[in-house]
Amino acid sequence: MKVIGFNGSPRKEWNTAMLLNKALEGASAQGAQTETVHLYDLRYKGCISCFACKVKDGKSYGKCAVKDDLSPVLERIASADALVFGSPIYLGSVSGEMQSFLERLVFPYLTYTDPPGSLFPRMISTAFIYTMNVTEEMMGQIGYAQRFAATEGFLSRTFGQSEKLLCFDTYQFDDYSKYAASRFDPEKKRKRREDVFPLDCQRAFEMGERIAGKR
Repeated sequence: MKVIGFNGSPRKEWNTAMLLNKALEGASAQGAQTETVHLYDLRYKGCISCFACKVKDGKSYGKCAVKDDLSPVLERIASADALVFGSPIYLGSVSGEMQSFLERLVFPYLTYTDPPGSLFPRMISTAFIYTMNVTEEMMGQIGYAQRFAATEGFLSRTFGQSEKLLCFDTYQFDDYSKYAASRFDPEKKRKRREDVFPLDCQRAFEMGERIAGKR
C-alpha cells in the first residue's frame, strides 16, 4: 500500500509538517509505504483553464496537460492508495501552494456531467490536516468550517471517503519576544504546545493508521 503526504506549509519541521509526519508514521505502522511531497519545493501554478482535461477523446482527457514540477507528482498519485494533505490556514484558507495543487489534482478528474462524476479509476482514502492560529470557538465564528467542508466534499466526490483533523491555537514562533505579537500570551501558547499538541500528534498518528488499514 502506498500513502503519499503533501505538506502545504513552507516550513518543513513545524506544526503542519510534524502532524503530517505523524500521520505517515501511523500509516507506516500498518505496513504502508509512505512518501512526503513538500509543495513549496516545487515550481508550478494552479489551473490555467485550458480545459484540455475535458476535451472528448483528447490525449489529456481526465488528466492535467500542463507540464511542470507537479506533473510527475500527479502521475504518482494515480497509483497511490491513500492521500494525506496538510496545510496551515492563511487569511482564512489553505496556503496558496496547496490551493494551486488541489486545483491541478481535483479538476481534471471531475466530470461536467449531471450529476458530476469522477474519472479517478478507483476509490481511495484521503485525509486533510489543518493547522491554524485561531481557537476552535473563533473558527466557528469566522466560518472556517464551511470552507473545510467544501474541500472535503471535492475530495470525497473525486476519490472516495475523506476525513479531517483540525489543530487549533498553534504555537507560531519559537520565541515570541522577538516578534510584534502582543495579541498573544506566550505562556498560554507554550502551555498549549506542551499539553495539547502531543494529543494532536497522536490523533494524526491514529488517522494514518485508519487510512492505511482500509483495503
